[in-house]
Amino acid sequence: MRLIGFFNRDGGTFRTTDMAAYQQRAEQVFHDAGHDFEAVIVAGRDIVSAMERAARRDDIDGIIAGGGDGTISAAAAIAWKSGVALGVIPAGTMNLFARSLRLPLDIWQALSVLATGDVDNVDIGSANGRAFVHQFSAGLHARLVRYRNGYTYRSRIGKMSASTRAAFGVIANPPEFDVDFAAGDIHERRHVSAISVSNNPFGANALLYADSLRSGELGFYTAKPLRPLGVARLAFDMLRGRVRDNTDVMVMHAPEVHLHFPKLRHLSNCVMDGELLPLERDVTLKVHPGELRVMVRQGTAVKVEREGAVDSVAI
Repeated sequence: MRLIGFFNRDGGTFRTTDMAAYQQRAEQVFHDAGHDFEAVIVAGRDIVSAMERAARRDDIDGIIAGGGDGTISAAAAIAWKSGVALGVIPAGTMNLFARSLRLPLDIWQALSVLATGDVDNVDIGSANGRAFVHQFSAGLHARLVRYRNGYTYRSRIGKMSASTRAAFGVIANPPEFDVDFAAGDIHERRHVSAISVSNNPFGANALLYADSLRSGELGFYTAKPLRPLGVARLAFDMLRGRVRDNTDVMVMHAPEVHLHFPKLRHLSNCVMDGELLPLERDVTLKVHPGELRVMVRQGTAVKVEREGAVDSVAI
């Protein structure tokens, strides 16, 4: 394949990596595997435009993106729209999409896995046409990210510390709001503290990422109005990977979800793949089955298909 790698030097692990050495190693690994590969070190502010320019070329089969969840989400949107394959180097804090793809979280190991791997097709989500690979959320999560963004941090540990401080702030002051929703045949208005719509349902894990990206469905989660104790209980269940067991949470699956916020406040926010954005009054969320081409570990696609067949029989 003809590939170009874009490594965000300002993203997560790369901030403390010898990027010249990493670039050299990446080119060697992909060349040894038979690929035509070029690696580029890019500043965070320039990486999206650089990937967009590359994806418009007609001689490119794929892009390799290295950085945090924001960089990977942007790369996925570009790959989806252009039809090229996406390879993920997980250099962020959480690396949720990489976890769903079952990629190694070590940035050096990921090079060999991608270079010798397969190209698979997985689902991608969109909110009013904007792509997301992990989730769209409003309420508790958006408030946490807004609080966290108010702190200064320069490292992964600093970000985790800021997130912890922000979490205590949200527990003390949880939001409440109304939402009208349509999911499948269900149309309701609910008063809630949180909404999350994920690209495929979350698995039973503490980080809330999808175990499979092939179901063709969105995970749709709402939490009823919560007091501080209820938020703390929800956080505890999240850490145990037991969100579905929390009695304050409603869980649904649907290929499309429509949200309407009748009392939307000025400067309300949502979060898409970790990025804080303005919340629109009406949001249409869709899953696009199999429309994103991704590079995965050799044999992963076959393994996932077999596991899916076993699950179907068990059900």
